[in-house]
Amino acid sequence: MPVSYSLEIAKNSLGTYQRALDVTSHNVANANNANFSRQKILFGTEKSTTQNLQEIGAGVKIDDILRVRNSLTDLQIRNYNQKYADVNKRSMLLEHVEGLFTEPSELGLSTTLTTFFNSWDELAVTPNSIPLRRNVINTAKTLSGQISNIYDGLHQIKNDVQSEALVKTEKLNALLKEVQNLNNQIGTANINNQPANDLMDKRDELIDELSTLANINVVIDKNSSANISIGGVFAVDQYNYSQFKVSVKDDQMILTKEDGSGRVNLSGGELNALADTFSNKIPDYINKINTIGQAVMDSVNELHSTGNTMTSPPETNIDFFGSFTGGVLSINALILEDTNYLAVSSNGEAGNGDIALKIANLKNKKIVDNESINGFYISLVSNIGTEKQVNDDYVESNQLVLEQLEQQKSSYSGVSVDEEMTNIIKFQRSYEASAKLIRVADEMLQTLLTMV
Repeated sequence: MPVSYSLEIAKNSLGTYQRALDVTSHNVANANNANFSRQKILFGTEKSTTQNLQEIGAGVKIDDILRVRNSLTDLQIRNYNQKYADVNKRSMLLEHVEGLFTEPSELGLSTTLTTFFNSWDELAVTPNSIPLRRNVINTAKTLSGQISNIYDGLHQIKNDVQSEALVKTEKLNALLKEVQNLNNQIGTANINNQPANDLMDKRDELIDELSTLANINVVIDKNSSANISIGGVFAVDQYNYSQFKVSVKDDQMILTKEDGSGRVNLSGGELNALADTFSNKIPDYINKINTIGQAVMDSVNELHSTGNTMTSPPETNIDFFGSFTGGVLSINALILEDTNYLAVSSNGEAGNGDIALKIANLKNKKIVDNESINGFYISLVSNIGTEKQVNDDYVESNQLVLEQLEQQKSSYSGVSVDEEMTNIIKFQRSYEASAKLIRVADEMLQTLLTMV
């Protein structure tokens, strides 16, 4: 074999192990980068030549630089990202809802309802007492204010949810645009036989972030492009990407393409939690508060209108509450101006408090869904608390699974500094051997030249 072959083999070997050292150094530098995938070098044999019917080797080359990644673990992480983000956002929203009810406490609506009906009980004992009549009106005002505060608070949370959904959708659109850009760069790199491992790492980071926003489906095609759909609607590929918008139709929050087509079937991620809370949970709570307010007004008015006032002459058919609209339970203006319009007498006699006693007994009467008004309210608060606890449990369990999956990912794709340092020593020794081969070949060449 000519000496020049040895020089060529040595030169190729130097370049190969220099590249190997570069890749290993890149791994070490990213040892603390959670989104970095360890890169592994696949060595191959250079194509040999044949001379005088003899095969002559051409040395070593790098066949490929693999990105060490487990696609099954990636899929599981994205699935649990969707679940975790969904229940975690629900838990946070329910915490805000719980704060509105301030239960159990002396400031809660349950205590206020009890105090209101108890004030009628006290009035029944001394129906002509002006202070006790004023006390009934004051407790009614407190009750009205409490219901109004909860009602307004729920509507404020609903508005906040809509605003947050708009922000999350903008983030979703920005991520899709970045993924499409990376898809294009990766495709171009593959066509030009250039490495794209770092670009793929960045893209996977963005896809993981996407999975916290909505339920996504990811398919990697033969060009290494990530084709993504969201809830059955096309989102992005190598050449195109969709932009989405949140809108409200018939009091339902929906996610569609920007042109209004392609309604997304949300089933996971923060956007699903926001949409369901806006469309279903908050309206249900508002309806129940409305039910409570309406039940208080109707049941009290039904009895109060049968009573006789202390006016001269006594009047009947006077409602205690004027109306209940928009969460505001208003007291009859006549009663606010003159406590004598409180109608607590069943027969028109000044000392009779039968109607007040009947109104007081409403606190134990099953009026709403076979429950008392207070019982119905307590069931509502209890259900919210139970739902909050269930979501907290889901958050904890999903977080535990995610931590385990991240550990699996780290053990498979993460960088082991000890292993990489061993590779550095190994590649360095190979590099030194290649350099020594060049020196030997040079000495052989010099010997041949002196013989001429």
